[in-house]
Amino acid sequence: METALTRLTGVRHPVVQTGMGWVAGPRLVSATAEAGGLGILASATMTFDELESAIAEVKRRTAQPFGVNLRADAADAGDRVDLLIRERVKVASFALAPRQEMIAKLKDHGIVVIPSVGAARHAEKVAAWGADAVIVQGGEGGGHTGPVATTLLLPSVLDAVDIPVVAAGGFFDGRGLAAALAYGAAGIAMGTRFLLTRESTVPDEVKRFYLEQGLGGTVVTRRVDGMPHRVLRTELVDRLERAGRVRGLVHALRNAIRFRALTGLSPAAMIREGMAMRHSGDLGWSQVVMAANTPMLLRSGLVEGRTDAGVLASGQVVGLLDDLPTVAGLIDGVVARATAILKNLPASVAGEPDDRVLPGVWGLAPSGGCGGPCPPQNTGVVTRECGG
Repeated sequence: METALTRLTGVRHPVVQTGMGWVAGPRLVSATAEAGGLGILASATMTFDELESAIAEVKRRTAQPFGVNLRADAADAGDRVDLLIRERVKVASFALAPRQEMIAKLKDHGIVVIPSVGAARHAEKVAAWGADAVIVQGGEGGGHTGPVATTLLLPSVLDAVDIPVVAAGGFFDGRGLAAALAYGAAGIAMGTRFLLTRESTVPDEVKRFYLEQGLGGTVVTRRVDGMPHRVLRTELVDRLERAGRVRGLVHALRNAIRFRALTGLSPAAMIREGMAMRHSGDLGWSQVVMAANTPMLLRSGLVEGRTDAGVLASGQVVGLLDDLPTVAGLIDGVVARATAILKNLPASVAGEPDDRVLPGVWGLAPSGGCGGPCPPQNTGVVTRECGG
């Protein structure tokens, strides 16, 4: 399925696996790349050496294009940009807007730059700075989300910029991909759906906990680090919501110390990062301290399997998921169903939907019989048959 996104990045299908901290490691990213999607390696929770090793492992597992998600405000962001250039990584994505000179440097070395945005004005800014595309995430998604739903945010961004736009927030199957393409997007990005695959390294008991959730199983909280996160409803999240300000800061300070020990960041580096966060996001010092909560609480849940002591980021789509497909099966199914829907739209709009599509098969029946059984015709997406 070719779109502006596939032409830009060299992948076969317009499906992006987002850079989820502690989740999007070499195994998941390489599986996505092999299946034809754009896998994005999450580097914010890695040291520089760990990122270097992770990139090398992805390249051992696949020769297909992949991306790396960077924190533009990290103390060693410049070194990480140089690493991507040396390793000839195809895509650099950013959760926060990268500086204009950073975008220029990456593009000068042939790296595609795709920041994530949460508003049309943010998309306009990075597009003016030279970004090649943007991922726009609506309120249904996990991570730092705003209150605006994807169905409203996506068209506002599409109207604001003339670069490819990838839709995120609320996508999990081929119907979503077809809808996003109909809006004018160049593809979709999914996080929770890829977290719940067989190649995801999230512990099995945590995956089962995700699959038990309903549509009301998530909540947007600011008690993790002072910014909005959509997470699963757990006893820990309820305790964080009830905790007072002072108690929350003490807890966050302990996590800051743990995070420094885990990543090897010096106190000076953490202060520099904190100042950058405060400057770029207009955060108070208490929120800067609380920012250390995010990686440590996510690690407790997504790596250590502590559903009682960890935070589990999730999009609302978790309430519609009940299986753990392989990454290849997921992407193939999404693309096949989207293709079938889009091909069948003319008949459906005319009031003549073809109800002879084989049950359980995402395909299209031809218009009109052939006077008896006839051989299957391979359309290149699915196999269809015609009857008498």
